[in-house]
Amino acid sequence: MGKTAIIIPARYNSKRLNGKPLIKVCNKPIIQWVWERAVSVKSADCVIIATDNQEIFDTVKSFGGDVEMTSQYHKCGTDRIAEVAKRHLDFDIIVNLQGDEPLIEPNCVEEVINQLKQDKNADIATLATFVRAEDDKEDPNMVKVVFDCNNYALYFSRSKIPYERNYNIADFYKHIGIYGYKRNSLFKMISLEQSKIEQAESLEQLRALYYGLKIKVSTVIHNSIGIDTIDDLNTFKKIVEKT
Repeated sequence: MGKTAIIIPARYNSKRLNGKPLIKVCNKPIIQWVWERAVSVKSADCVIIATDNQEIFDTVKSFGGDVEMTSQYHKCGTDRIAEVAKRHLDFDIIVNLQGDEPLIEPNCVEEVINQLKQDKNADIATLATFVRAEDDKEDPNMVKVVFDCNNYALYFSRSKIPYERNYNIADFYKHIGIYGYKRNSLFKMISLEQSKIEQAESLEQLRALYYGLKIKVSTVIHNSIGIDTIDDLNTFKKIVEKT
């Protein structure tokens, strides 16, 4: 049996919050907050941060993390983690943990890994959490997911899905952007061309569905906060200051 690896893609340039992996909260850069959560995942054999930025590389080294440099020309985090995975032939399960998810619960990452180990039909595993607030359902920045009776994803959208022709019947789920891949599925994913639905919604996971890859969705209570904007950063700071 090969290894299970958590790979955290971290790039410096961001349209909405430049240099966010290095922004310090309580004297720790955000990338370190994420790394500390990742190394607490018991079923992971290793945690590697993948970056194209020397300053991020040096920062990770300074707090004792494993880090590898990658090409600066990758279009997405999946391509970045695949470059690292190609160097490690013993990685059978690869988890793409976003570098801007400092509050991700280690048991949620465990759930993604366990689904891939237990479900022979799953190519990819991810998470979702129940949504109650109407504003969240309508928010295009909050990706929603619908799945079948076996918890395989049917569709992801920035729109409110399912559409409520009849009210108070449907349940709504927010997608939590963590992905676990079986090795072959990861390399198949990056070899495929973008589909029109992926381009329209700007959601990479729709490429997997378009070409028939099966995405297993586990529902969790935890609602991770991704840091994409200044408002997200301030929310994270308030949470940390209360603990």
